[in-house]
Amino acid sequence: MHKSIFLAFTLLLSLNCESKVKNGKQVSTDSPIEPTTKIAPSELQDYKVAYFASGCFWCVEAIYEDVIGVKEVISGYAGGTETNPTYEQVARGLTSHAEAVKVYYDPKEVDFTTLVKVFFGSHDPTTLNRQGPDHGAQYRSIAFYSNAAEKKIIEDYMKQLEKDKVYRDPIVTQVQKFTTFHDAEDYHQDYEKLNPNNPYIINISIPRYNRFKAKYPELLKKGGH
Repeated sequence: MHKSIFLAFTLLLSLNCESKVKNGKQVSTDSPIEPTTKIAPSELQDYKVAYFASGCFWCVEAIYEDVIGVKEVISGYAGGTETNPTYEQVARGLTSHAEAVKVYYDPKEVDFTTLVKVFFGSHDPTTLNRQGPDHGAQYRSIAFYSNAAEKKIIEDYMKQLEKDKVYRDPIVTQVQKFTTFHDAEDYHQDYEKLNPNNPYIINISIPRYNRFKAKYPELLKKGGH
């Protein structure tokens, strides 16, 4: 019995975002897959941008990329003060940044309120500095705002969640004014799509996506996961 518990705990520890770091390089045994085509920066200028942090950015990017009205999602680092942070530094908790995503969206197709709904509906905002097997301030829950209107939307949504008692425990999400976003290294972009056989993707990312899909199928593009 104790041996079984130990083995399960060991597996859980092995399936975390930080465990993929080795000498600053990504460790993966997946078969190579052709990279997906990213939209050129010049084509994104007409879209609005939102920023969120809710655990491992591989998972968060994959969810937002399938949301109707979202045109592009970039994985990166935000919420801290250091310049030019690296994945190894952030994943090991050596900076004040959190893993985050930059979401380009068409306001004619999806509004900021819906993106906030996706944010709260796709992770547990009550676990302090932790999301699933990933723990540390680098995996904390942050909803960023760029103006007073966005701040009010986030705060009102949180108040409604608390009023409706959606969660048993208090929400610990930080509501933080956006300052700077640092793009993550290229190998992190579209990670879930490009590494479908990665154990973390199979056991953590895909189930997380599927839980969100079960709750809000109407928010997702057709032909997604």
